Amino acid sequence: MEGKKEARLPRDQSFGWLVAVLGGQMASSFDQKLKKVGLNLGLWPSLFALWEEEGLTQVELAARCNTANYTTTRVLDSLEALGLVERKKHPTSRRAYQIFLTDKGRELEVAATEVARECNEEFLSPLSECERKDIHVLIMKLVTARDDN
Repeated sequence: MEGKKEARLPRDQSFGWLVAVLGGQMASSFDQKLKKVGLNLGLWPSLFALWEEEGLTQVELAARCNTANYTTTRVLDSLEALGLVERKKHPTSRRAYQIFLTDKGRELEVAATEVARECNEEFLSPLSECERKDIHVLIMKLVTARDDN
């Protein structure tokens, strides 16, 4: 007996496909905009997290950025080479280092976050204020539901 084939969902009705397309578009646009301030998309999550809180260990930073430790190591090497962060020995752990922004890294926050605002505005511009709030609430609900699993 032949198995019944599931009907395919058109791509434009697939939530996952639409999110992937939008994510790709936003990532490409944001990466181009970040280059104006000497950054790239790969560096953004770590800097963004450090602007929120300095002194994180590499493990803590990787968890906040949702990246693998080896990826975070490479990002920190790049940020250090750009003079944006420095690693300092952890006061209570012989193996860990804390990550701190340099003055140059702190000064970059205003310009870089303005670029992020511009990108968000570009992509959210077709939506009303009410729709913007709704989509933010809904996406946060989906993200936090996945964090709970």
